[in-house]
Amino acid sequence: MTSLWNLPDFDEHELVHFVTDRATGLKAVIGVHSTHLGPGAGGTRFWHYAKPEDAVADVLRLSRGMSYKNAMAGLPLGGGKAVILADEARTKTPEMLAAFARAVDGLCGHYVTAEDVGMSVADMVALSKETRFVAGLPVADGAVGGDPGPHTSYGVFLGVKAAVKRALGRDNLAGLHIAIQGAGSVASGLARRAAAEGARLSIADVDGAKAQALAAETGGTVVAVDEIMTLEADLLSPNALGAILTEASIAALNVPIVAGGANNQLATPADGDRIHARGILYAPDYVINAGGIINVSTEYLKDGDQDTVRGRIEAIPGKLEAIWEESAATGRNAAEVADAMAQRLIGRA
Repeated sequence: MTSLWNLPDFDEHELVHFVTDRATGLKAVIGVHSTHLGPGAGGTRFWHYAKPEDAVADVLRLSRGMSYKNAMAGLPLGGGKAVILADEARTKTPEMLAAFARAVDGLCGHYVTAEDVGMSVADMVALSKETRFVAGLPVADGAVGGDPGPHTSYGVFLGVKAAVKRALGRDNLAGLHIAIQGAGSVASGLARRAAAEGARLSIADVDGAKAQALAAETGGTVVAVDEIMTLEADLLSPNALGAILTEASIAALNVPIVAGGANNQLATPADGDRIHARGILYAPDYVINAGGIINVSTEYLKDGDQDTVRGRIEAIPGKLEAIWEESAATGRNAAEVADAMAQRLIGRA
């Protein structure tokens, strides 16, 4: 039997906490990768997994990604993540959320949670009744907090523009064809901003109605989910789930740039070399999508206002440019360069 320590995605994680509450049906996993820079921070994902071990792999990968993301964003936070294993009906009850919140509280601040896929601001309010180690709570106009999605999408938009400038020598998106995978909060924010600059959009989502609505709003075109990654375009922006850049999918890419907000886009470390070898400019996901956690951090630590958040997000293009410069100078792929930078910052060089 493979032990937790031997799993491919286990990377000296400080804590992996399995939660079961028979009374509510709750099954969850909380992972803390590093607290070198501060408490492990990262959202909770509510998702149905085909196999429980898939949930464990998700937690390990996502919590490590949060360590790197928070470090590269210059935040005094470590990396953590949680998943609640949903049944096929996606049953979510107040009692289940309360039990999960008590589990978070029992970690005494080693893990701080917020929204992720399948969780809402309302869910964060529910959690806050049982634990203070939660962010992403509703706030008055102008205050810091709330849904981190719009902040993530703003950072992704700025990162997309930085990638276009580097790869295509363009200062704006007018006339460019952008293929967007996903139609959720982050993808929608990116689509609206890109359309406002005159970009032509192709949009795909497993929820066809959401894709159609976003396309109608932005003047885009809906394409099939299995076509979006092979579309000929100026940029592919993955904004759904991870592990979509594989040996096969990279070989089929028909774009000069990949830049999007999905976590863990590379299925394996070797895929960083594959996308680099094809001459495709890649924006490491945990650098470009840091806008949400920047907002969460500022809310939780109470160390700034909305102008602070905006300024920190607007530093994302400079961080990407530093990665691409080092990649060009050393010949190492952008993902590997970013990982090395992050590892130095968390004391794991």
